Amino acid sequence: MEPKECLVRLSKAEKDYGTGETGVKAVQQASLTLEAGEFVLLQGPSGSGKTTLLSLMGCLLKPTSGRVCIHGQDVTDWGEAELPGLRLRHMGFIFQTFNLFPALTAFHNVALVLKLKGYGWRERRKEAARLLDRVGLAKCMDRKPSDMSGGQRQRICIARALAGEVDIILADEPTAALDTHTALEILELLKELTRKGNKAAYVVTHDTRLERFATRVDHITDGVLTVGQNVPQTV
Repeated sequence: MEPKECLVRLSKAEKDYGTGETGVKAVQQASLTLEAGEFVLLQGPSGSGKTTLLSLMGCLLKPTSGRVCIHGQDVTDWGEAELPGLRLRHMGFIFQTFNLFPALTAFHNVALVLKLKGYGWRERRKEAARLLDRVGLAKCMDRKPSDMSGGQRQRICIARALAGEVDIILADEPTAALDTHTALEILELLKELTRKGNKAAYVVTHDTRLERFATRVDHITDGVLTVGQNVPQTV
């Protein structure tokens, strides 16, 4: 079996907020890898550093110390002139609050990201339609988020996160606002997207029922990360 590509690597990454007695070590000496084909869950109590860790992986925050590598390239010291392009090429973000543009239809929420990635109008139209069909929203492309259910809005977010053939999907509590049935549907969809082996997902969640989808379950408590063991895929 050929080795899988390492998409994200953290090496002894730390993130401090503030200094002195009021300072907080949000993440301490965190080391992990995220390889193509993996679907990893991150669990931990509120305030344990989950979102900060995800932000380090997504290059939204710079580590106080340690290193961050994307596709084998050390990007720790890259500046804001370079990082937006890196995120645009490789990363799709999914948030529990959706972060959709309320005045835009599902189609235009996805097409806007494709525009930022340099797609022409014909390409945007074709690709946005394909992505929305892939997440089960082919009949809802012309509806605005306010006219859609929570599950449908999250599906728009997934389509938007995948726009432009990204290979790293980072999700922060993507099912927190959803009922159990819809949450499981969303996780099944994300799992299917990584199964072919060219993408990976790292998903923050409190919901232990979602563990059956994971190739690995990591835990973080008080900023200390424990990387889980890889398990055989069961779904």
